[in-house]
Amino acid sequence: MQNKTKHASKSPKGVSKSGKDINEMESSQLMQLFEDQLKDIYWAEKALIKALPKMSKNATSEELTEALDNHLKETEGQVSRLEKVFELIEKKAAAKKCDAMEGLIKEGESIMEECEEGPMRDAGIIAAGQKIEHYEIASYGTLQTFATTLGLTEAAELLELTLEEEKTADETLTEVAMSVVNVKALEASKEEDK
Repeated sequence: MQNKTKHASKSPKGVSKSGKDINEMESSQLMQLFEDQLKDIYWAEKALIKALPKMSKNATSEELTEALDNHLKETEGQVSRLEKVFELIEKKAAAKKCDAMEGLIKEGESIMEECEEGPMRDAGIIAAGQKIEHYEIASYGTLQTFATTLGLTEAAELLELTLEEEKTADETLTEVAMSVVNVKALEASKEEDK
């Protein structure tokens, strides 16, 4: 109940910046789920900002390092975009621990510890990175659909932009794997077998 009063004071007519009735949106279970999922991915992106430099530092392939560094810059922009989405629904940007992202990051750390430095570790970093990208693609796809259903057009557009960036990041990792890293990892494993 407090949230409704709080928002009513921001928008005296009870209408959000998107033109939707705030009381109607807040009472919607879909809106509550949308906000909950926003908090989840907000935490996930902030955690990824801390994890990506570690992945980049452990990578030996120039192409992989460049891809990870570029995605770090994109991720920082994605956090800002999420903050804009929170603003559009007149909520304070807040993070809720994302168990999935925490697990994916821990799995990536384990791979980096267990794999020998070089092509094998690079291949492991790509594997971990693509699992993360696929989680983000699923999350942003769902959020974009929720926003569209709720009539939050501007939020849906911002989420779609991030969704496309995540798909591109995944494609970039695939290209690096196929053109450089996996080939070198295979060659290294053949050398070990001799």
